[in-house]
Amino acid sequence: MTGRIRDVGIVEDLRRAQEAYERRDWLAAYVDLSASEPDDLSGDDFLRLAVSAFLTGRRNDCIQALQRAYTCYLDKGNPRFAIRCAFHLGMMLAAGGEHAVAGGWNRRAQRLLETTGEDVPEAGLVAQALMFSSIQSGDFETASRHAATTLELGHRFNDPELLAMGLNANGRIAIYSGRVSEGLSYLDEAMLILADGGVGPIVAGHTYCSLIEACQEMCDFDRAEQWTRMLSGWCDAQPGLVAFTGSRSLHRAQLMRIHGNFEAALAELDLAEHRYREMGPRAAVEAVYLERGEILRILGRLSESEAEFDRAQQRGVDPHPGLALVWLAQGRVDAATAAARRLLGEHRPAIARARLLPSAIEILLAAGDAADARTLSDELSGYAESFGCTELSATADYVRGVVVEDSTGIPLLRRASAVWHSLDVPYEAARCADALASAFRKAGDAASAVIEEGRRRTLLDRLGVSSRSVPAGLSDREVEVLRLVAAGLSNPDIARSLFLSEKTVARHLSNIFTKIGVGSRTAAAAFAFEHKLV
Repeated sequence: MTGRIRDVGIVEDLRRAQEAYERRDWLAAYVDLSASEPDDLSGDDFLRLAVSAFLTGRRNDCIQALQRAYTCYLDKGNPRFAIRCAFHLGMMLAAGGEHAVAGGWNRRAQRLLETTGEDVPEAGLVAQALMFSSIQSGDFETASRHAATTLELGHRFNDPELLAMGLNANGRIAIYSGRVSEGLSYLDEAMLILADGGVGPIVAGHTYCSLIEACQEMCDFDRAEQWTRMLSGWCDAQPGLVAFTGSRSLHRAQLMRIHGNFEAALAELDLAEHRYREMGPRAAVEAVYLERGEILRILGRLSESEAEFDRAQQRGVDPHPGLALVWLAQGRVDAATAAARRLLGEHRPAIARARLLPSAIEILLAAGDAADARTLSDELSGYAESFGCTELSATADYVRGVVVEDSTGIPLLRRASAVWHSLDVPYEAARCADALASAFRKAGDAASAVIEEGRRRTLLDRLGVSSRSVPAGLSDREVEVLRLVAAGLSNPDIARSLFLSEKTVARHLSNIFTKIGVGSRTAAAAFAFEHKLV
């Protein structure tokens, strides 16, 4: 009688756990399943336990439960579900840096597939694992074939998870191959699959994050915003969810930064870091450091920004070009230039190089290398035309407008400014206003320059960034140089004082003379005294 009552209790506990799982109350499902005796759990129960453990931030419990599920499915003669367990084990272990163990589970999945025949949906999971392995080894052609196999099997078996993974993989590969329009069509379709709600939570979460990451890489702010809202709604609908909420907060912070809500973005990044750490020490928290470093750089908190980039570097991530821009703002032009040239010399996909070029051009211009800056500007314009991305086109127009040395840059800067205003990207709009003010002064249109300087100050005040209330739109570095000129220092003396090259000092002086409308050092010194800059 006692055994029977116990059996009824076990059944009731498992029924309650299954109901919690089905309504996506992951913490309740985890608590009920983990409280059960292992001998009372089936393969399906262990799989539910694994999913619930992962989603509530218990990675080690998830791996152990997946291993038990794998064994149960094999013992019950269900190799197809054993393949699914092996696939997820391989993916999770690889994400945690345990590549050798992950490879062992992937090989187990391949061997099981050979025993069941390849005309089953699980063949798509094996193809997906092989795709990631090929990418890791740098064999993108083979990776593309495996991605196509995953998608083909998803269509054949009408399997939502294979479709989501296959569409995402094919889209990302197409984008990195330079076929941006084709890639975006895959990603858009993948998002529709997720919106239908038939994809399991782990695959759905990873796919959401991958799709938004692709938008960030392309500077496609509109898609990033729409899809981040969808990810947020998906996360909010699942009580107790920990997994993917770090990425959700990171992507929200990135959008806040784009729209100039810097303090809110920093608060969201604190939440993101906390959630990533809940997922374990191997979670990709370095992305938070890079984003925080970028915001602090914009705010002029350079030492704090440098510390964040250093934290990312300590986790094996290249902190440039963000850190190089910090060095530039600190006056360490040679160090920034060396980093930029090193980055430019590295092979990278077109979409990644397009993201690098604006920062590299800014650094080379500051170093006085206008010729290379113009060449790179042409390259960026080519990418913008090829990719057809509005935001990248605006960036290319801004860069081209800054690089050219005559009034032909003004229409480009105006066009870029209009885009940033329409998208509510105030920091980039302020940069355009600064460049337009300089261009107007060079063209002899002082009144228009004053208007743009006022626009710039208004935007920077809104952002909480110092608008440097100095005349003629002088930059911080230009004010420093002008003060030293007023103090009677020669170009070599200024170069030594500010740790710059003489060539860079000469370029700054040329820009200063143009902005303030003088032709001699004596007149420049008089201007500095008149406007109380010294």
